[in-house]
Amino acid sequence: MEEKIVNLEKEARGRIEGVKTVKELEELRIYYLGRKSFINQLFSALPDLEKEKKAYLGKLLNSAKKKITEWIERKEREFEEKEEIIDFTLPASKLNLGKRHIIGQVMEEICKIFKRLGFQIVEGGEIEDEWHNFSALNIPLEHPSRDVFDTFYLDIPPSEGGRYLLRSHTSPSQIRVMEKRTPPLAVISPGRVYRPDNPDASHSFMFHQIEGFCVDKEINFSHLKGVLYHFAWEFFSSQIELRFRPHYFPFTEPSAEVDISCIICGGKGLKDGGKCSVCKGKGWLEILGCGMIHPEVLKNCGINPKKFRGFAFGMGVERIAMLKYRIADIRLFFENDLRFLNQFG
Repeated sequence: MEEKIVNLEKEARGRIEGVKTVKELEELRIYYLGRKSFINQLFSALPDLEKEKKAYLGKLLNSAKKKITEWIERKEREFEEKEEIIDFTLPASKLNLGKRHIIGQVMEEICKIFKRLGFQIVEGGEIEDEWHNFSALNIPLEHPSRDVFDTFYLDIPPSEGGRYLLRSHTSPSQIRVMEKRTPPLAVISPGRVYRPDNPDASHSFMFHQIEGFCVDKEINFSHLKGVLYHFAWEFFSSQIELRFRPHYFPFTEPSAEVDISCIICGGKGLKDGGKCSVCKGKGWLEILGCGMIHPEVLKNCGINPKKFRGFAFGMGVERIAMLKYRIADIRLFFENDLRFLNQFG
């Protein structure tokens, strides 16, 4: 019997170490430790032996049973570490599905509208030089936006285009397109921009813009108005009205700021018997700036302004989103509060 016990240990150890699945391991447990196992048969034979042999062989059997149990438990732990043991009685884990940030959703929706109109999407770099961010856009050296207090200049040796900076608008990517390509052109440029503003409910040092332009031989202000009307009707509502107010931008002439009729009060300025809280009773909401591309800008890009004309427009994505979804504070976009973000599916 002693030889049988020794052989049993060797056999059990080899088979347990070579097992590949949880099911096979359970079968071996039953085979070696179950009620009808060979070990139990040997235990059943002990009472018929002499007292000294009974004590000696009983000790060997208990040792073998303990070893086999430890080998099986160790193998179980290996399977657990490999996550091969699955308890199907446990409750399922909650599956949290991610979703796009509201700013990403709004940018994608705006881009799709202009893409259907034939505009190409071009994303430029966030680090620019003074030529592409200012000079090529007809922004003079004395303009306040070029001051060190109004622009994030970088501590990098300047290039031929001047000092490097974090772009303050997405227009530089349009300049680069016009430098490299010949008209006709229709491009929109979405992306992050940076200005050293103190954060408050309507300002952030980093925000998002979408700017667009179109250059061809017969482009005029009517084309610009048609494009912007189509955008406003697609993005907000077909009931929206637009108002163009004269304005000044160095890179467009003539220039205008564009308002839409308030999406809450319908442009009436009144809501629930009092002043509309969104438009403050004015009936209009400013959404973007636009104009015909200044001839000097075309010249700076190597385009003959006597042969080609174009229009340009630019909007802040956060402002557009705030107007559409009645969001009162721009800081909510960047605080990563899931209670806020989960409202936008």
